[in-house]
Amino acid sequence: MGFIKFLGTAGARFVMIRQLRSSAGIWINYKSTNVILDPGPGAIVRCNKVKPRLDPSSLDAVILTHKHLDHSGDVNVIIEAITEGGFRKRGALFAPRDSFGKDGVILSYLEGFLDKKVVLKEGKYHLGDINFTCPVKNIHAVETYGVKFYLGKEVVSFVSDTRYFEGLADAYRDSTVLVLNVVFYQPRPAYDHLCLDEAITLAEKIKPKKTIFTHFGMSMLRAKPYILEAKIRKEHPSIKLAHDGFELKLPA
Repeated sequence: MGFIKFLGTAGARFVMIRQLRSSAGIWINYKSTNVILDPGPGAIVRCNKVKPRLDPSSLDAVILTHKHLDHSGDVNVIIEAITEGGFRKRGALFAPRDSFGKDGVILSYLEGFLDKKVVLKEGKYHLGDINFTCPVKNIHAVETYGVKFYLGKEVVSFVSDTRYFEGLADAYRDSTVLVLNVVFYQPRPAYDHLCLDEAITLAEKIKPKKTIFTHFGMSMLRAKPYILEAKIRKEHPSIKLAHDGFELKLPA
């Protein structure tokens, strides 16, 4: 019926710059609809190199949760792929308002190549076989939204980058699969990112069938995610720490 492919699991600037993990984003397939979420630097390469290959020209849409480069670095070349260099007017782009125009990340000449350009905000959206919502605005340095996909019986939520705040768990309460960006191993209150303990707390409050941690910063990599996963799963067996290429199958 579908799958979610973690093309990359890099979080924040230094893991992205050094490519200690790929920053290529996440490919979501459901029925006949294909979406790429947050195509950071290297997305076009990973799509073509991953096995089996994922053809970027088969994508129906790009969704940016926000404009930071580790989430948007390859958005323009992905638009080129979707539209076959502008020779086929097709596809959709969903992104917050500050992703467009001055200081945005979308090249203006590419916008006309697409069938649809949608400014993301809190609300409901539809694309092909997929319905999704942005349930709440995140607390982050730029305008940022998590995305909740309704895929058959599954509610798959990508919370994206945010500071922990009251009401965050409630916004994702109905999630059956929860994907959290865990940049920090330990709390760093000066920054608008989740740390490991906060992510575990969210998983405990929301109680999805499966929780996936991704988007790891340097401190998480130094702590060795495979060791952390073994410790965490003793108390929380439904939590998985993703690796580049990790794939989650969606049931029929």
